[in-house]
Amino acid sequence: MPRRGENIRKRKDGRWEGRYYIQRSETGKHVQRSVYARSYGEVKEKLSTAKISQKEVAKKNKSGTEVFFEQVAEEWLACIQREKRHSTYVKYRLIYRKHLCEKLGNLTFSELNNESLAETFQSKENEACSESLQKSISCVLNQIFSYAISHYQIQLSHYTFPRYKIRTKPIEVLNRSEQTKLLQHLYGEMDICKLGIVICISTGLRLGELCALKWKDIDFEENLLSVNATVQRIATEGGKKKTKLVEGEPKSIFSQREIPLSDELIKLLLPYRNNTGTYVINGEKPMEPRTYQNRFQKYLQFAGIKKKNFHILRHTFATNCIESGVDIKSLSEILGHSDVKITLNRYVHPTTEAKRQHMNSLAAVYGQLMGQK
Repeated sequence: MPRRGENIRKRKDGRWEGRYYIQRSETGKHVQRSVYARSYGEVKEKLSTAKISQKEVAKKNKSGTEVFFEQVAEEWLACIQREKRHSTYVKYRLIYRKHLCEKLGNLTFSELNNESLAETFQSKENEACSESLQKSISCVLNQIFSYAISHYQIQLSHYTFPRYKIRTKPIEVLNRSEQTKLLQHLYGEMDICKLGIVICISTGLRLGELCALKWKDIDFEENLLSVNATVQRIATEGGKKKTKLVEGEPKSIFSQREIPLSDELIKLLLPYRNNTGTYVINGEKPMEPRTYQNRFQKYLQFAGIKKKNFHILRHTFATNCIESGVDIKSLSEILGHSDVKITLNRYVHPTTEAKRQHMNSLAAVYGQLMGQK
């Protein structure tokens, strides 16, 4: 229930939301904004900070002070550092400083226009970036603009935001023959590292989630696997090493989930239960994702399969589930998605064999209509 007089409420997803209003300088209308946190006390503090910030912004706007893109971007990054996962902050900071800061940082928002944006995002250098990186750059830029709109009441409606032509590529899965070859190799001389591959293709775990998996996350009585953490290597600043291995919370609140395990998988796990340390795959410390990716490539090579990305195991699991009749809602929760649309659009890939079965079924219907047996 909302806390009376404070405009604070608890959402269905478990987070607390605090609402406040800003006045648009160009229209004079009041627009609602929100802050979020996992506790009432935290959201109350954020709400208070946001209201104070709004008063300061109003003073700046009245004085007519020019606002630089770099100033807004650094303020936005500070908010990301407080409110998001550390790995998300590191990713956004790297994208901003490598792709946006030098080109746009010294410009004020009055100097920013479609021409300067076009020079930045239609250059040969930018076109050479991967589609994933281009989308990330666009995401960071648009979030900085949104921050400028909400905190400085800067009118940006006359900008044409960059939109990239993304070439949708079919996501690859292991076909039946490749799955058979891989599983035969893994089961041939089973060890705990090979078993990790079996876990992924049987549950849809992400690489980082498997590398962070602990024995305490597996309930052998209820046949349940709990996803509570993930591992990834992120960039560092000021240290001797450029990157470090970080264990943290999963990708989102929806990624924290429970996955039922088959009786067969439980039987495979039991012999290793007391032979290793804290972590399932690597004893007393989380497995390095890149090391495990390299092992996966060796398993593929020994099985006579061409090089594949590790994520193909997750794609394959989702496809097998659909072809086995698993409903989309259940699969979406097992994969840790926030919406079933993500599951449908990204991970459900009917194979040629499945399509052929559907076409034969349709032909059988027509045959019945024509009186054929």
